[in-house]
Amino acid sequence: MPTLQPRNGDSRSASPERSFDHIRTNPMLFSGFGDPTRWVLPAVLAEQARRQPESTWIETTEGERYSFGEAWHDARKVAGWFAAHGVAPGDRVALVLGNHLDFVRAWLGLGVLGATAVFLNSELHGAFLSHQLRNCGAALAVVDGTVVASVDAAAMDVETLKRITVCRSTSVHTGRLPQLDWETWRLAAPYDGPLPRAQDIACVMYTSGTSGPAKGVLMPHAHCTLYGIGTIASLQLNAADRYYISLPLFHANGLLMQLGATLLTGIPAIVRPKFSASQWLSDIRQHGATVTNLLGAASAFIFAQPADAADRDHRLRVVCCAPNPAVHEAVFHERFGVADVISGFGMTEVNIPVHGRIGQPRPGAAGWVDSDWFEVVVADPETDAQMPHGQRGEILVRPKVPFGFMAGYLDMPDRTVEAWRNLWFHTGDAGVMEEDGLLWFVDRIKDCIRRRGENISATEIELLITDFPGVQEVVAYAMPSSIVGGEDEVMLAVVPQPDTLLDIAALIAHADAVLPRHAQPRFVRLVSELPKTATGKVQRAVLRKGGVESAWDREQALPSGSR
Repeated sequence: MPTLQPRNGDSRSASPERSFDHIRTNPMLFSGFGDPTRWVLPAVLAEQARRQPESTWIETTEGERYSFGEAWHDARKVAGWFAAHGVAPGDRVALVLGNHLDFVRAWLGLGVLGATAVFLNSELHGAFLSHQLRNCGAALAVVDGTVVASVDAAAMDVETLKRITVCRSTSVHTGRLPQLDWETWRLAAPYDGPLPRAQDIACVMYTSGTSGPAKGVLMPHAHCTLYGIGTIASLQLNAADRYYISLPLFHANGLLMQLGATLLTGIPAIVRPKFSASQWLSDIRQHGATVTNLLGAASAFIFAQPADAADRDHRLRVVCCAPNPAVHEAVFHERFGVADVISGFGMTEVNIPVHGRIGQPRPGAAGWVDSDWFEVVVADPETDAQMPHGQRGEILVRPKVPFGFMAGYLDMPDRTVEAWRNLWFHTGDAGVMEEDGLLWFVDRIKDCIRRRGENISATEIELLITDFPGVQEVVAYAMPSSIVGGEDEVMLAVVPQPDTLLDIAALIAHADAVLPRHAQPRFVRLVSELPKTATGKVQRAVLRKGGVESAWDREQALPSGSR
């Protein structure tokens, strides 16, 4: 059974010795922190509600406050409301919600009931959303009023979705799906059944692949809890900390790494509806935040704000940023006076097996293998043979703790088996590992596009663009952002039909109508043919080498702010 004492692994999974004193001395730390059989976040909430019912757990930047006691009270009522409407333990319910307290109520209510929350990106629409609604098989969806029309339209051919309930709406939904009154949860009898077990499926989160539609990751309760446990150890969270959360709660970083960590440690979380570079520092200053996480280009957007004499006027002690380019880390230290900037490496499927460490700066590196809970190797992507230290290969991961990983891909057993070849999960990412377990993320082996914190399936983009009149073939691929650490931009290489003059502006208008914002292409290049292998596979690497020269560029062609 894993304990709070670091264990010495072999050279593949070694990590620098680190202190757990900050964990042991926190009187509000969840008592089952070291016992994976108790890793169930609704049970953590129940314990915090008994210990400190009046203490604030969540503050929103809109002025709301939510105590541990209120959260537990509401979670039991929402669980009772779901049960009264026919949701049983193990059933899946889709959540299409933004960062607000109703998200937290729905998530925890389903958790208390033992049902499965299916988290869907609230910016999805059209075919992207239809696929995920169909794949998850949810009969009920909890939806924000701002996106209810998109959900109703996307569900036109989704036979499994029977009803919706709408949160935070000032008008009555008049779509085709029958509607339940969400606010009646307040009148429901509290659910008093047993809480789920660590091995039960807590939620489904979708992650996009490169050779097909998005895959639903089945995430046990222990897996969800371990995200926060890793954060606590890596960031050395203590009872005096306050966590600022501006990333979406429908992803593992915002919900599990951050909000889950505050629940486990019994500290306040400050939640913003949506990331804002202009409000980032003022929010941190106003709410006394000491810790926060960032993704991708968000750091660059913050740095682009006008410098101010008060840039160091805050309590922020650590930023967890992935990726963490050395030039970004220097700005956090020099301009903002942040003592520690650390990174990490992980996926929805594998948790966060690699973390940076407080007081051990390694600019540009992902961090060290968390050998308490994971094994990580860098291997030859063709043979799975372990590579010597310092040589590039594919990052492979497996857990040391039961149910600390995904349970598979929803209704995709072949993809699950493929990913688990030779009993290692194949991340599809390239990296280099040093002898002490320090991992450097190099690049993606798979043709997945990463933008605005989202993994984008090139296949899904291509299927929606191919139908546009005048398009014979299209390939979507990633081009590096011009912003350091800014993830990817989406490029389309399009082969027009013979004797066709393709209207790029019209093509882009079509793309914007059918693709979510984060998947909309920036660049379009018209080509006479696509480079292919002898077996007909498109050579995206060849296309990427062509760069962006002579390509149509949204940033130059469209008015400022159109994206």
